[in-house]
Amino acid sequence: MFTNLILYRIAQLPHTDPSEVEQALAKTPFVECGATQERSSGWVPPRSEDHGALVESVGGQWIARFMTEAKQIPAEVLRRRVDAKAEAIERATGRKPGKKERRELQDEAKLDLLPMAFTKQGSTWVWIDREARTLVIDAGSQGRADEITTALVEALPGLSLALVDTQTSPQAAMAHWLREQEPPAGFSIDRECELKSAGEDKAVVRYGRHPLDIAEVQQHIAQGKLPTRLALTWDDRVSFVLTEGLQLKKLQFLDAVFDGRTEDDSGFDADAAIATGELVRLVPDLIEALGGEGRAT
Repeated sequence: MFTNLILYRIAQLPHTDPSEVEQALAKTPFVECGATQERSSGWVPPRSEDHGALVESVGGQWIARFMTEAKQIPAEVLRRRVDAKAEAIERATGRKPGKKERRELQDEAKLDLLPMAFTKQGSTWVWIDREARTLVIDAGSQGRADEITTALVEALPGLSLALVDTQTSPQAAMAHWLREQEPPAGFSIDRECELKSAGEDKAVVRYGRHPLDIAEVQQHIAQGKLPTRLALTWDDRVSFVLTEGLQLKKLQFLDAVFDGRTEDDSGFDADAAIATGELVRLVPDLIEALGGEGRAT
């Protein structure tokens, strides 16, 4: 269910029941793009059921899903349409359109092409752990997470969020773990890492499927390169890549998580229960490994 995690601390959540959040999100449901609409976004049922609830509570954990749709016009196609319009004006008037007019022609061309454009949809899981005051967004980029948190704050007046901040920066902690070859309790270092120089050359060294307990890695750190990504495994149950911005990427639940699971243990409820059940323990352990939270909440 989750593949990337961006973590927020909920300073204030004005709602105590998922049905209240459901009613608020229902005001901005996802609707597909209209003929000349370039982009659309909104909330969809997590279970993918028509007219289903927009917020599901599984084991006390609230799950929602945010959908976006964008129409894609290839740049070359748009350029040719603008050129054709500009040539038509030049033939009719004997003058070439200037920069301002070409910008207007580009807007016209886009409106012409949007009804025929292909659409691309994408959805993002949103998890609210009310008891732990944590919001988790399964986004691959901070920009997408920002869009979703903005939508949540607009839908839920009084909601107050802040990115989780830790006493020790992920970059400093990762450098220490690699330099000393001493991962924090409960974690192990895997075989993927990216090191980047802070100097003008911005040199980057990447290791993939490669042991990191080698002198070469320690030498890079001694020379001033700092880790921006490091693969870790937590409790032999969940593997992920930690980034310098405290994002968890390439999240993968390992075999131990599914021991004893039968064919009946499948579907949305089982997936949500398993994912949140593991992450509700992993997230506090990771924050503790980074020295605890550094921002008063």
